Amino acid sequence: MNRQRLADWGYAAGWRMVPKLPGSFVTTAFAVGADIAARRGGDGAARLRRNLARVVPQAGPVELEDLTRRAMRSYARYWHEAFCLPSMDADDVRGKVDATGTEYLDAALGEGNGAVLALPHTGNWDVAGVWLVGHSGNFTTVAERLRPESLYKRFVAYRESLGFEVVPADGSVSFRALLRRLRENKVVCLVGDRDVTGSGVPVTFFGEKAPFPVGPARLALSTGAALLPVGCWFTDGGWAVRIHPRIRVSHREEVPAATQALADVFAGDIAAHPTDWHMLQPFWFADRESEEGKEGKDSGQNRAGADGAEQGERSAS
Repeated sequence: MNRQRLADWGYAAGWRMVPKLPGSFVTTAFAVGADIAARRGGDGAARLRRNLARVVPQAGPVELEDLTRRAMRSYARYWHEAFCLPSMDADDVRGKVDATGTEYLDAALGEGNGAVLALPHTGNWDVAGVWLVGHSGNFTTVAERLRPESLYKRFVAYRESLGFEVVPADGSVSFRALLRRLRENKVVCLVGDRDVTGSGVPVTFFGEKAPFPVGPARLALSTGAALLPVGCWFTDGGWAVRIHPRIRVSHREEVPAATQALADVFAGDIAAHPTDWHMLQPFWFADRESEEGKEGKDSGQNRAGADGAEQGERSAS
């Protein structure tokens, strides 16, 4: 069976079946699955381990293995919650979100130029979106086109059910749609720690160069909207969302510096909560180049287990 079609069916089964199963059973099952994945050290777990080694460079082999196991559990928790969110009470979810820095968002909307919220792949960004809908109303985000088309539509339907407006990542078309929303004094949310288009700028991230997308800074520059970094992570009883002070970007020449400032804020939050950073892909330039060289020699058969999860991860980018 085609791997893309299999991934589509897998996600469909997750949204249909997981909410109907006993919560304690599903929590245990996802945790056990995460532990098995970490122990086996497949492509995704190996990349995660390599990424964590840069985030926590002082970690020895034993600590790094524990960090990887906990990070895989955090990633599994994200998917468990994602499958359940559409059937959960939104007000109950918002009541378990510890949100700080909301004054920065309120001040931005008070100026009338909208706000660009940029966040990394940490914690549960969908829960952060549910909280935001309750705080500021509907917002707009972008989803990368996935294959097959049915999988893309499935993720769009999922996030629309949570109150998000989703536009496809179609270059200038989506950029203009986001511009319109900001000029209406709305909020735009973008995942800002992974360059999937190849048009990002190099930043220094945990001491090494990595490509970051320029979309958040460019949108803020084009509209006068406030560029606000956001961190989110898991807590024992729910979730935390932290909105950081505005990053100023007034001229085109300032876009790279603003993107570096965004990376610096992300790095601070990720360093404080490393196991909630769900980066199972090659991230730094050095790792991307190494991966490309490996794939040039590999038949690709080892990617079968990672394709489905990466498709889902990319849907939020």
